[in-house]
Amino acid sequence: MEYVLTVGVTLFVIMDPPGIVPIYLALTGAMDQRERNRAALQATALSLGVITLFALLGQQIINYLHIDLAALQGAGGLLLLLVSLQLLTGEADDPSSQATSNIALVPLGTPLLAGPGAIVAVILYVQQAPSRIDYLWVAIAIVLIHVVIYLVMRYSGVLVKILRRGGIEVLTRIAGVLLAAIAVQLIADAVMGFVEVFQNS
Repeated sequence: MEYVLTVGVTLFVIMDPPGIVPIYLALTGAMDQRERNRAALQATALSLGVITLFALLGQQIINYLHIDLAALQGAGGLLLLLVSLQLLTGEADDPSSQATSNIALVPLGTPLLAGPGAIVAVILYVQQAPSRIDYLWVAIAIVLIHVVIYLVMRYSGVLVKILRRGGIEVLTRIAGVLLAAIAVQLIADAVMGFVEVFQNS
């Protein structure tokens, strides 16, 4: 249960369901309720598929490229730090500049939901899983966070009325602070990993 909470909270902070609401509403503003609901389902399904793919094949990719865990942690920490800075500064791509036939797939499904930060985090948690049963907890956490994402987008109109724009912005900034702390911890673990390798060599 602790592992589920750890993975789930990390993915929640990275994927930032409250922060996706303004972009989702902006991109689906011209749609009716049925089309908006279908876009939420398609975006969630694509994100779940991409994250699952990297959870299953991430280990093989690491082995094939001969990447050490410390290097992966360092790279992941830097990526997460960049994402946290975007959350803290409110930087976001202009939705009107996106050209695609289906906004549910791009940019909603990827890269807004299944972005590099979430992909790296999932690979790291699978890599660090102490036992085989922990793979199940990672899978449960991935499914749960996508259920939350779908529900947030599905009922985003109600969420905006409750939290209002200011509340969503506050949650986004808090998520940025938490994500920055996670990123710093990953970088620190990477440094310690390289130190241990150097001492053992």
